[in-house]
Amino acid sequence: MSKLTLVSAAVLLRGKDELEFLLARRPEGKVYAGWWEFPGGKVESGESFHEALVRELQEELGITITQATPWLTREFTYPHATVRIRFFRVTAWEGEIHPHEHDAIAWLKASHDTYLQPDVVPVLPANGPILKGLALPTTCALTNAEENCIEPELSRLRAALAAGLRFIQIRDKQLPAAARESFARKVVALAKGHDAIVVVNDDADLTHRIGADGLHLSSRLLALCTERPDFAWVGTSCHTPEELQHAAALELDYALLGPVLPTPTHPDASGLGWQGFEHLVEFSPLPVFALGGMKPEMLGEAWAHGAHGVALMRGWR
Repeated sequence: MSKLTLVSAAVLLRGKDELEFLLARRPEGKVYAGWWEFPGGKVESGESFHEALVRELQEELGITITQATPWLTREFTYPHATVRIRFFRVTAWEGEIHPHEHDAIAWLKASHDTYLQPDVVPVLPANGPILKGLALPTTCALTNAEENCIEPELSRLRAALAAGLRFIQIRDKQLPAAARESFARKVVALAKGHDAIVVVNDDADLTHRIGADGLHLSSRLLALCTERPDFAWVGTSCHTPEELQHAAALELDYALLGPVLPTPTHPDASGLGWQGFEHLVEFSPLPVFALGGMKPEMLGEAWAHGAHGVALMRGWR
């Protein structure tokens, strides 16, 4: 195996309702000239990943980062090097962006369509999974029709979708099969009107029947999986580093990790805590949602500790 090269990369983000990210094109004379990438570069001796990110963006784009949070870590072997890339979401900076070390830049919409067919090509191979991660919303709502009853839960979903919710996991595994399928079909119909992603917990057959976007595996089913299920979106629930590693080996799209904080279901369980969560996800190649005791207003704190977002069963609205 070739020597591991450490790299920091910036996912510069702008906008809110129409989130966009920046790619830059490598110029003639560089390896992979003409390919598009997230700006960044090698970590020098004595630097942290964050310090390297700040320096590289000053050199490459002429900006000074004022807000950046850790996100994903990917390893990739090119013919000339094996790289470990630490990606940061950069949401605030000072100065005007100018490509000092690239010959072009482009802002692309963070969407599933962009992941499937980017507006600029070719994109460096190590960055492909990042495009799909950017299409994944940062708030995941877990349905709780078992506790709230079906019609009130559908009403809650209608309001949440109107307010911007775009990622739903259909849980409710204790509902009678016919009631769960009827509820799930209504959830999918509601979500389609808002271009939201819907995954079904632990039932691949139901996922196929109702035309949901993907499958969410419990940690029990994750342990039994030897290959990725054949759906556009596949995620899982994790509680240990071994489960996170298995999810990454299967090349799943995301994971839920928790509990992070005490929950109404388990009020006496202390949970991982934010530092424990951050330690487990530090080098995860997958987007990881913080689960357990979450509230929508905790999203910023979750980002600061390396989460992709938050997953909520009672706290979403």
